[in-house]
Parts: sequence; structure tokens; C-alpha cells
Amino acid sequence: MNLPNLDSIETPAALVDEDRLESNLHKAAAYMRERGLRWRPHTKTHKVPELAARQLRAGAAGITVATPREAEVMGTVAEDVLLAYSPVGDSKLARLMALPRKVRLSVGLDSREALAGLAGAARGAGRTVGVLVELDMGMRRVGVQTPEETVALAREAAGAQGLEYRGVMFYPGHIRMPMAEQGPALAEVSRRLAPFLEALEAAGLKPEVVSGGSTPTLWRSHEVVGMNEVRPGITPFFDRASAWMGVCGWEEVAYSVLATVVSTAVPGQAVIDAGSKALAKEELPVGGYGALLERPEVVVHALSEEHGLLDLSRTAWRPRVGERVRVVPNHVCVSVNLQEELWAVRAGQVVGRWDVTGRGRGPA
Repeated sequence: MNLPNLDSIETPAALVDEDRLESNLHKAAAYMRERGLRWRPHTKTHKVPELAARQLRAGAAGITVATPREAEVMGTVAEDVLLAYSPVGDSKLARLMALPRKVRLSVGLDSREALAGLAGAARGAGRTVGVLVELDMGMRRVGVQTPEETVALAREAAGAQGLEYRGVMFYPGHIRMPMAEQGPALAEVSRRLAPFLEALEAAGLKPEVVSGGSTPTLWRSHEVVGMNEVRPGITPFFDRASAWMGVCGWEEVAYSVLATVVSTAVPGQAVIDAGSKALAKEELPVGGYGALLERPEVVVHALSEEHGLLDLSRTAWRPRVGERVRVVPNHVCVSVNLQEELWAVRAGQVVGRWDVTGRGRGPA
């Protein structure tokens, strides 16, 4: 493959620092090994099968996906796939059942309706699909509410032809404060989780898998009592939110959006050609929508679709029109989803290119 010079890539463009990426993968894998946890990274962040394959080579036990499209794409490189989203609807179920036979598929769900649909599809396809009963551990988005409901759904999964009850899952997405302040919230997750696990064991349905975790709580995953599998997504790349929460250092952020300064006409600011359609419009308590990788004091303080406005009030740097900068977005997952390709770079040189094949909804 003939790779372009970095200066010739049209902006905005998504860049991934290869050295930081590799370091992040091995750091996560080492933590999981040392703590006796299974690592099942969520590929919704990068949506690239080549990167999923690298996570598996680094030590991941399987991968997590959120959509049938992601399952189709990742099923080309992974043999153990968890769909952490209830598949409701015949078309989605048909696509899941068409995954390669070598794929050991599990699905998270929280209703009898989703369970019945999955069981019917699995029977019709002549394959066995694992079930993780999803619990609500405080996020209040999805998940079974009581131990009694959990036991009933797990028992139904265990007795359904075409299904195999494998355990439970949850997502502590409500824990998004700085890592040093997470102790009480993580203790509350352990407290809430305990009666669910006790009820399942008492019913003869002790879960093989207790899957949870997130990137914000990554390095404190071992504090959640009973959890044995962790599903972080942002870990390979990190982002501004990760750095703000103390999950990574700024020097560990591997993802940025290359942008060009297109205007300096308004005093006190510079405008770049990366707006909400490249960075996504998610805010942080510290303000702004991103910051410059090499000048983190320079914040993207406003966004329109194709314009990003840099606040120059805290820097002596005065950019020229045509100058290029790298922006670290607040939330990397939604920024990647806006890209058609990612460029791998090392020491200022382009060393690779990946199509973001997991984005979109249609069949892969």
C-alpha cells in the first residue's frame, strides 16, 4: 500500500499514534492478567477489525459489540463475540444467526420478549447462543431491577432450546467522576450486585460470567466484588474525558483529529476545519469540546458543523492560516464514528491506514 505523506492528507483526518496505541493495549492486558480478570474490549470505539485482532493478540479473551454491523465486521477476526445490546426485530436476529459458525455468540438482554425472539432465531438457525442477563447497577438505562426477576429470566434462558445461560452483565456508565473519587460509587455497585449473585447461586444458576466495567473505572475494576470480566472500549485510544478523569495521562492519548487553521480574522481565536462533523459535540465539566494535543491549554470552545473555534486566551501562540494542529476530542467513540478511515502515524510519518468498517447500520 502506498501511503501518503502526513502533510498531504486532506483535513480533517483522524490520526492514531502507533506507539501510544501499542503501549495502551499492553498496559490494559497486563492489568487484567495481574488482577485475574477477563478482558473483553468493546470495539464500538475503534470499529476496525484489524484493531480488534491486535487486542486479541495482546490478550483479550473475546470482544464486545453494540450492533449487528459490528458483529458482522468483528466476526471476521474474533471467535468469541458478545453483543451487549438486546437484538429486537427479525432482521437483526437474522443477521446475527448468519454469523460464521466458528463465532461463539453471546447476547445481553433484560426481557422475556427479547429472550423469546433470540431463542426462536437460534432454533431456526440450528445454533446455540449464549445469554447474559443484563442488570441495572445504577445507570438507570436498561437492566433487570430485582434479583427475583433476574433468576426468572436466567432460568428461562437455561431451559430454552437454542440458548445457553452464561451469566450476567452490567454497565456502570453513571460513574464518570475523576478516578480518585470513584471509591464510594464502586462500593455501591458491589453492594447492589451482591444480592443478585446470591439469588442466582441459591437457585442453582451461579453465573459463569459476571461482565461489567468501563474505561472510566478501568484501573479500579478489581474493586467490584464478584465481577470477573471487564469491557472497556476507549482504552486503546483514550480521549480528553479519559485524561480529565485521570484514567490516562495526556501523553498516553493516541487519537487526535488533524485539522487546518482556516481563519484568524476574529481577535482572540482561530478557526479550524474540524467541527461537530469531525469531533462530535459532547461537553465536559471543564468546558469545551476538545483540546490541542501539543497545546492542551488551547481548547475548542465552540463548534458548528464544519468550524471549530480555538480559544487563544490562555496561550501566547498565534497560529497562521494554513497551520495544522491535532485536536483531542472529548469523546473518541463518537468522533471515530464520523470518520471513514484512520491513519496510523509514528514519529510524524504515516505508517498505516484502516477503514472504519464497523460504522453504519447496513450489512457489512
